[in-house]
Amino acid sequence: MFLIVGLGNPEEKYFKTFHNLGYLAAGDCAELLGVKFKKKECEAVTAEGYIKGEKVILARPVTYMNASGRAVKQLMSKYKVSPRELVVLYDDYDLPKGSVRIRPAGSAGTHNGMRSVIAETGLTEFARIRLGIRDPNVNIPIINYVLAEIRKEDYDLFSASCRRAAEAALLLAGGEKIDTVMGKYNG
Repeated sequence: MFLIVGLGNPEEKYFKTFHNLGYLAAGDCAELLGVKFKKKECEAVTAEGYIKGEKVILARPVTYMNASGRAVKQLMSKYKVSPRELVVLYDDYDLPKGSVRIRPAGSAGTHNGMRSVIAETGLTEFARIRLGIRDPNVNIPIINYVLAEIRKEDYDLFSASCRRAAEAALLLAGGEKIDTVMGKYNG
């Protein structure tokens, strides 16, 4: 069993914003697995697929970013997911745009969604896949930046990073060691 959670905001107006890259990457996971988000449970919309015969639950919390941890905690409890069976996908302002970084543990950094996940679950040791969004040419407050729509000229870059993040998440769910996946996708 594996749980892959893409953080974001549920309303359509947020769909193409930087803060929804986790949602978009989770959507790429669903596409790669050939499944659709249909089920509403545990304050999330979920999809279920299989890798090498093992169940994988994909989730998009509908709690809004700052309360994402509630959905993660409920899903972990319902499906009896251990910390080593959890992957969280999310945007990260601290990384350059288009980059993908995988870590086996850590803090929330500047990300309120991850603060919520850590606070609700009490965990810091679970895989996270961070999608870089920082553009050194943009100088506006972080809250305005993360809720801004991705510019057309950057869409292909972010689409590619979401796809790479999805591939990495599915490799982890398929049993690949995190160090191997980090070596392949980080940098």
